[in-house]
Amino acid sequence: MPSARRIARIRAVLERRQNDLSVVIENVWDPHNASAIVRSADGFAAGTVHLLYTIEEAPDLSSGVSAYTDKWTNLERHDSTTELVAALRERGQRIFATHVDEGARDYLDVDWTQPVALALGNEQRGTSEELLALADERIYVPMLGFAQSFNVSVAAAVILAEAARQRRVAGLLEATWSEAKQRLFEYWIARDEAREQRRPPPEAP
Repeated sequence: MPSARRIARIRAVLERRQNDLSVVIENVWDPHNASAIVRSADGFAAGTVHLLYTIEEAPDLSSGVSAYTDKWTNLERHDSTTELVAALRERGQRIFATHVDEGARDYLDVDWTQPVALALGNEQRGTSEELLALADERIYVPMLGFAQSFNVSVAAAVILAEAARQRRVAGLLEATWSEAKQRLFEYWIARDEAREQRRPPPEAP
């Protein structure tokens, strides 16, 4: 059985998880980048990371880079952009996709307190035209130097920090609980018990 301290820590993390804030990783091929994005998603309380791979093969997430947060993050895998978008719409989430063009908005000027998914594209190609066409907003991080954009994992951290800041100001990072969080809590505890007893892990909820 996990210690009382560990159980309290798990509950405290879940209480602040934002189930209406998610991250989409689209065809990011470098496992270090993908893992770093997962780590930022966990650190800034995003509820789900969607792995959308329609061209590249999904990389193995590196627990060393993610600091094992991939084990504590709700990961959903998709091989169809339309299927991903349908899943986000069903949850009432808008899509803010990173892209640099004249129509894109500064990431500081959009509302991150609403149900939303941050979409991040491939290191070279950027966010796909298909996903951009279905996005509600195109956003970018203004640069003050010669580079046009940050590395994708850095951009994720910068944007998610702003999302967390806005949500903190709005009081949305206060402790909350739900049936979905309870199911995840029970799963994480059962998984810890299985690892301690060297049993196969339970099926994820």
